[in-house]
Amino acid sequence: MASAAPEVATPRLDATGLRPLATPPVTPDPGLSRWLLVLARRLVVLDVVLISAAVGGALWVRFGDDATTESVIGLGGRPLVWSYLFMSFVLGAGWALSLGLSRVYDRKVLGIGVEEYKRLANSSLRFWGVVAIVCFLAQIELARGFLAVAFPAGTIALLLGRWIARKLLHRARAHSGGWSHRVLVVGAPDEVRDLVVQLRRSPYAGLDVVGACVPGGQSVPMRRGEDVPVVGSLTSVPQAVAATGADTVAITSSRGMSSNVLKRLGWELEGAGVDLVVAPGLMDVAGPRVHVRPVAGLPLLHVEQPEFTGPVRAAKAATDRLAALLGLVLLSPVLLAVALAIKATSPGPVIFRQVRVGSQGEIFTLYKFRSMVFGAEDRLAAIACQNDSEGVLFKMRQDPRITSVGRWLRRFSLDELPQLFNVLRGQMSLVGPRPALPSEAEQYGSDVARRLLVKPGITGLWQVSGRSDLSWEDSVRLDLYYVENWSFAGDIQILWKTLSAVLTSRGAY
Repeated sequence: MASAAPEVATPRLDATGLRPLATPPVTPDPGLSRWLLVLARRLVVLDVVLISAAVGGALWVRFGDDATTESVIGLGGRPLVWSYLFMSFVLGAGWALSLGLSRVYDRKVLGIGVEEYKRLANSSLRFWGVVAIVCFLAQIELARGFLAVAFPAGTIALLLGRWIARKLLHRARAHSGGWSHRVLVVGAPDEVRDLVVQLRRSPYAGLDVVGACVPGGQSVPMRRGEDVPVVGSLTSVPQAVAATGADTVAITSSRGMSSNVLKRLGWELEGAGVDLVVAPGLMDVAGPRVHVRPVAGLPLLHVEQPEFTGPVRAAKAATDRLAALLGLVLLSPVLLAVALAIKATSPGPVIFRQVRVGSQGEIFTLYKFRSMVFGAEDRLAAIACQNDSEGVLFKMRQDPRITSVGRWLRRFSLDELPQLFNVLRGQMSLVGPRPALPSEAEQYGSDVARRLLVKPGITGLWQVSGRSDLSWEDSVRLDLYYVENWSFAGDIQILWKTLSAVLTSRGAY
């Protein structure tokens, strides 16, 4: 019998694919993502507890004290004596298993974005859909009242529990600086700077930049106090990963980063527990507009055009008006109380009217509760030199024209409530760019003027991202991002975040 041929080790090449590497491959570090394992385990425990509570609660609501007794359930026309307590255990275990199979604990979705919530909701919907189909086909007479309570209550509890867990994670990241991915950014200096700035604007995302690899080890131009340590070049990324303890490598644009180099870099990091992500340079294009279409083996990114007209926009307008009408009815006592407070504390009208620029440059009258002394606009020229804002906006932290009641109204954004009438009239949306003054719109360049392609909103990304604390550049960037990437899911998320921003009074003055 012939002896087996000896194994020949394939030489490992550097990132250029030309020279064998003298250094050993990157070895997995079990401590890199330990926090992810801890987080996933805690979420598993949380989900099991919530599912048990939902199923157990549905059992009690439907059967009360008889929940532990055996119930007759039909199977294929033949009666079987099954305990609903046993059935609840089986359904709860199946639900928990369904979550695991749907990858709701995947490290790539935990703690950021809506994908985590979508997987959670879709998994629950699919599981209970399968249960309903099986019961129908097998003629199992499972109590409808039990299903009607367990499914919605459990799904809502899971989503709410995951949201609370995410807020606690964000707080831990803000206070301790831990519970985050360690990111090594690779690319040309200017592109590295842009990506680092974007990541540091959202520290709650858990992407902590620990170093950069740039061609020739050049320095990265950053603002003072925001420096990024350059720890290598494009050919020493694996060594830089080992030196910094990074668990994520983010690739940006660079002349030296060809597809071949990127492929070989992926091989270098294979099996090391390091994620490789590519930032294609589309900084202000949201994921739903980007689709990967493989053509002849090439992963081409197809960017969908933004939608400014059509049935989806019509649905948004109808939803806005219906929500505004409902809001005016429910908040009528608050509106009345605010109006009486303004009238009792300062002379002048209760409602402040101001001309603003709406969609497609249309002029309309915006309504707000008056928060300044009567005739405040006539005194603007005298204090214009004390502007605390950049660009075309006027913002002043200690504006002497604001009344005592007005300062309280602005703190909680109650002065904005009359704009619900603008929404009802179709002049504004609940969510959108900030409504501009005509004097501001006259100074818009062609890029900034894209804010006028959609209706302005009572709230928006600028409202939930810092309000008056934002610079003019950041305000424009957020508004343009919204214009280009609007979605119903995004609007719901902004409205939810608005409540938090208002209660904490971030950036309100």
